[in-house]
Amino acid sequence: MALLEVEHLKKYFNTPMGLLHAVDDVSFTLDAGKTMGVVGESGCGKSTLGKTLIHLQECTDGKIIFEGKDITHVNRRQLREVRNNMRIIFQDPYASLDPRLTVEETLKEVFTVSGHLSKSQVNEQAEAIMELVGIDQRLRTSYPHELDGGRRQRVGIGRALAMNPKFIVCDEPVSALDVSIQAQILNLLMDLQEQLGLSYLFVTHDLSVVRHISHSICVLYLGQLVETAPTDTIFESPLHPYTKALISAIPSIDIDKPMQNVALEGELVSPINPDPGCRFAPRCPYATEACLQPQQLSEAEPGHFVSCSRVKEIN
Repeated sequence: MALLEVEHLKKYFNTPMGLLHAVDDVSFTLDAGKTMGVVGESGCGKSTLGKTLIHLQECTDGKIIFEGKDITHVNRRQLREVRNNMRIIFQDPYASLDPRLTVEETLKEVFTVSGHLSKSQVNEQAEAIMELVGIDQRLRTSYPHELDGGRRQRVGIGRALAMNPKFIVCDEPVSALDVSIQAQILNLLMDLQEQLGLSYLFVTHDLSVVRHISHSICVLYLGQLVETAPTDTIFESPLHPYTKALISAIPSIDIDKPMQNVALEGELVSPINPDPGCRFAPRCPYATEACLQPQQLSEAEPGHFVSCSRVKEIN
């Protein structure tokens, strides 16, 4: 069952030089209890997409449908309900926490602001959240600077879970952590998903991470969705030249299958007032005149969508 449907979503920013197309005509569907990975280079619009979905930024155009309801434009009362069901885990666990609040105070603040629980219930819920995300009760009076990165991110995850949301945007939640701690946090997110039936939009530039946690993947390039498919399909048979280049950059320790990096040449186009054609064309070895025309996301194989006019010729 579809929990979240995104239709032709756009997010533009006004700049002195013109209109910056941060997210441009992105469409996808996320089923309940599943994880959609969003990958691409820095600046491709991954984080902007996640923040727009949960109304930290308002979209320029398009539709956001959550549980069958159009939540593209909401008033203040509706926004509170949306925020209870849709939360975010930020990239930097230190910057996202108030340095003046202890772990216990950070978690209690969410319940206090909601105004639906008594003081004793707030205490009980805070303790329950700490246990759920694996924070020892002895740390309840600790401040963020007294915790390591992994524990700080567990606090951030606990805060996101406080109001029992159904959908969480994970904005590169492990990129600021040591590799050993990354695995712990990823496993925690997967356990919570199975236990609570959560749905994730997992934003990352690390394809090894997204392969581990995601059920399906969206590949963004300068705000445009160029390919989307189930995770195994993306890794086993990528169709878009950009996706192939990303996957070729994943380090391999298999001596029987040495790495074959696809080197991308050419210049990045500007996301400010871009031409209507494929934005990857200046770096694509297969580009022709047809690539200068608007590209449409089409189903190349069952469940496998790609935005490339030459997909059948190059695969």
